[in-house]
Amino acid sequence: MQKSNDNIVDAIYTDLRLQLQRSAILPSDRLVDTAIATRYGVSRVPAREALLRLVAEGYLVGTTRGFALRELSLEDISGLFELRRQLEPRAAANAARDMTSEIEAELTEAMGRIKSALADNNMPVLLDANVDFRNAWLKAVRNRHLAETVARFINYFQSVRLDSFADAEMVKHYIDGLSRIHAAFVARDSVVIAEYMTLYMFAAEEAFLTIRRRQLEQAKTGRGARRRTIKKGTS
Repeated sequence: MQKSNDNIVDAIYTDLRLQLQRSAILPSDRLVDTAIATRYGVSRVPAREALLRLVAEGYLVGTTRGFALRELSLEDISGLFELRRQLEPRAAANAARDMTSEIEAELTEAMGRIKSALADNNMPVLLDANVDFRNAWLKAVRNRHLAETVARFINYFQSVRLDSFADAEMVKHYIDGLSRIHAAFVARDSVVIAEYMTLYMFAAEEAFLTIRRRQLEQAKTGRGARRRTIKKGTS
């Protein structure tokens, strides 16, 4: 039996969102509905519906050349982190309280891959393991509305996260913070995990703002250089 249109849209949406989570879609990429349709072997309509759903949820924006990752302003980053600080410490505390041995094993396995990837300077594995660590502890959150909201806010930062992982000092602080969070999960300590997650959020906000300021300055410098080149060519 052929899949219904809704099922096709759901399948494309889910796969694209997973790619967003794992930073497989870059800020420079453009997602065109016809190309997406060809990739999944479907018509243009469900491909476009899946892309528009990602737009409605704030992951993508429309451009003249297709859809692209949403670029965050400094105000966006601060506002989103303010929301994350309201949600993630509580969600993590609930996860620690309801942690199972199976989920703990997933967290520990992901943490091991994160450390190994850092030692090997293997960025793709580090990115994948980071997503797996997050998804593992979110599975322990019984309130699925809370877990899904936390996941959605985290996913908004993909356009900045890649550059943060390229900064060795930021990665070191990230690993240190995540190691403390992992230890608190293993200890099933809801109070400590809430405190560590709050501190982690403040540190992450500072790091992401630093990265975004750098990106904006580089873009500004690049535009200035292009304008000078154009003027020189037309003089």
